Amino acid sequence: MADITQRDGTWHFDGEAVRIVPGRGKGVHPLREALGERVVPLHALAGVSFEPDRKGGRLRLRLRDGACPVLRAADGRLKDAADPYQLAVEKDRDGVAGYFVDAVRNALLLEQVPAGPADGFLLPGPSLPVAGGGGDGTASFDGETVRLTWNWKADEIKTSNGPVAFPVSEVTDVRWVPPIGLENGHLRFVRAGAPASPPAPEKDLYSLDLWGLSKKEYTAVLVAAAVLVRLPGAPAGAGTGTGTGALPEAAGPAAIGSAPPAGDEHDVALRRLRELGELHRSGVLTDDEFTAAKQAVLKRL
Repeated sequence: MADITQRDGTWHFDGEAVRIVPGRGKGVHPLREALGERVVPLHALAGVSFEPDRKGGRLRLRLRDGACPVLRAADGRLKDAADPYQLAVEKDRDGVAGYFVDAVRNALLLEQVPAGPADGFLLPGPSLPVAGGGGDGTASFDGETVRLTWNWKADEIKTSNGPVAFPVSEVTDVRWVPPIGLENGHLRFVRAGAPASPPAPEKDLYSLDLWGLSKKEYTAVLVAAAVLVRLPGAPAGAGTGTGTGALPEAAGPAAIGSAPPAGDEHDVALRRLRELGELHRSGVLTDDEFTAAKQAVLKRL
């Protein structure tokens, strides 16, 4: 087990999952607060790292491609401060951060978690109902219907038409682009039968125009993620958060070959593997002793 608490939040690793609790108050990005607590199962992780700098450093969880709907919707466009899988670490806590990294890496090694892409979402989408946005309006989603509500700053085309609502079954794609520099961003819902060249976001009844005047505009990506997991043809397990879309090997060695052992025996073996990892890291076991002991336990699995 490993824990680290910082201003941005608290990360807790129990050997099976990383539990992320966001911080509160000034300085914590609105997207982190709106997304809330996340539990990242070990089989959804591809790696972990700590990057030191003069102010302390940054912990980073690297998820398997396709495992998280929020990251899929963001498509690599999240700033560090908004990324829920990064944690700013104070200078005097770098030792704790290093211990956290070692604990997760050892578990990934012992569980033989694959680092390749996932076949389906291994984490759930944001909790419903969800709302977000800014710029010229707000988007919301309750699991069935998408609603766009305009504010007084919206184009006359939008305000004269009034709020827009449509079922998620009509959506074929959703695209989120944050504002960058002087360029506006947008949250666009693509519907079946839509023209190949839709209007600009500020005049599109199915888009929010995002201006970058507030960090809260980033919460629009949460609406995109919630819709994404419910699109027709979404990857298996997308809306469940139970990992049913995981690759077969993501279940660990017990999923390969013969049927897995009884629950109690399996749990005992996994605990033993973690104990061996601790003994090896502390220097009690040599590399050869650790390898031999680990292979003996894995044979039981």
